[in-house]
Amino acid sequence: MSFESLGLMPELLQAIADQGYTEPTPIQLKAIPPVLARHDMMGCAQTGTGKTAGFALPILQLLAPQQSASPSPARHPVRALILTPTRELAAQVEENVKAYAKYLSLRSTVVFGGVDIMPQIKALRAGAEIVVATPGRLLDHVQQKSINLGRVEILVLDEADRMLDMGFMPDIKRILALLPAERQSLLFSATFSEEIKRLAGQMLRSPVSVEVARRNAPADLVTHRMYEVDADRKGALLAHLIKSRGMHQVLVFVRTKRDANHLMRELVRDGVAATAIHSDRTQGERMQALEEFKNGTMNVLVATDIAARGLDIEQLPFVINYELPYAAEDYIHRIGRTGRAGSPGEAISLVCSEEKRMLDDIERELKRKLERLPLPELASTRARAPRAHGNERSSSESRHARGNLHAVPAAKPAAPAAAGGFDFSKPYEPKPDANAASAEKAKLPLRSPMRRQTAALLGGLAIKKS
Repeated sequence: MSFESLGLMPELLQAIADQGYTEPTPIQLKAIPPVLARHDMMGCAQTGTGKTAGFALPILQLLAPQQSASPSPARHPVRALILTPTRELAAQVEENVKAYAKYLSLRSTVVFGGVDIMPQIKALRAGAEIVVATPGRLLDHVQQKSINLGRVEILVLDEADRMLDMGFMPDIKRILALLPAERQSLLFSATFSEEIKRLAGQMLRSPVSVEVARRNAPADLVTHRMYEVDADRKGALLAHLIKSRGMHQVLVFVRTKRDANHLMRELVRDGVAATAIHSDRTQGERMQALEEFKNGTMNVLVATDIAARGLDIEQLPFVINYELPYAAEDYIHRIGRTGRAGSPGEAISLVCSEEKRMLDDIERELKRKLERLPLPELASTRARAPRAHGNERSSSESRHARGNLHAVPAAKPAAPAAAGGFDFSKPYEPKPDANAASAEKAKLPLRSPMRRQTAALLGGLAIKKS
């Protein structure tokens, strides 16, 4: 089927063609007609299947009859509200909405935390029919009275399961109470847990259910591989894989913000162009890191699970799990960043002995075994220095030991000799005349430092001239 067969208006069809899309995806085929028919909906699809267009295109068509070219804010009230769990996903959804609305007189804007609120207030007061927002920052605007939700006709919860995982349920309930009771509600998610179904029961009315993949299904085009490697050799293996295979776009996942910063610095020391994204970085830094990764300035993006949902990087070829996630479901979301929109992808996991239980959980979730790959020879690759602990060896010694599979403890280096032949390895022995010099100095009258400071404070010491 084609987009024309879905009954979309010419302006939307032209915008779709400009984006290079020719055929709708399964979720778009199933979601667009009932949304256009004003039904509430529960939509479930694995990531990378075009879920955003599945709700954005019909929403634009439903709002189009009341579009206005007037500059007056009163002619552009908020009529559609799209809630997302993360700033990155919010920015991406609004970017797609703006692209699809290219030939329509409908305005959109995005609001999220971590940046100055004043430009967002200015944009909202100028008027926008479609607002994409994270829940916390939206409530900030409600408190600032910079947004009026009284005319919202359509509500979308995108990645609703992630919102619940992040503890947004109280905020969502507050937002629902501010919206008109008569509205169309759409709930989209990559997975549907029992909690999501309970939420749907509270906010949806006789919803149409659309599901195009089994729960937690990974992208079919992704190849799953793994290396069994000691934890302290993961860095050496990662650098080896990136260099030996000429990888140019690699999304690397770690568990913590500290690990992300540490690994990024080590990759840079190894000559790999790398940047990092996590919640401790400012929104400007996160957006810059993502943009540099997308345009190829940086080959590697090291990320926490903040990047596991919603990031759409066109034809991303590699996802590497430097550390396995604690929950098998998070593995599905991580590897969902590759194998998108019909392009193949490769997911590589570096698994140490402490992660065997996590690996078992992931393989049960996938209902398959990850392909085991032989560990390459890493003797010529500089391994990572461990983080400093009290009794560890020096970083150079540790790098040498881990860079050689059969390393032996390094010999203790000879003590350095200073100019003049002084040997620092021997105990200190004063020069013969040192004691005499000390005794001579003892005969000199002592001047009290406190007395001099006090005198200086009161106006200085008198200096006698000879």
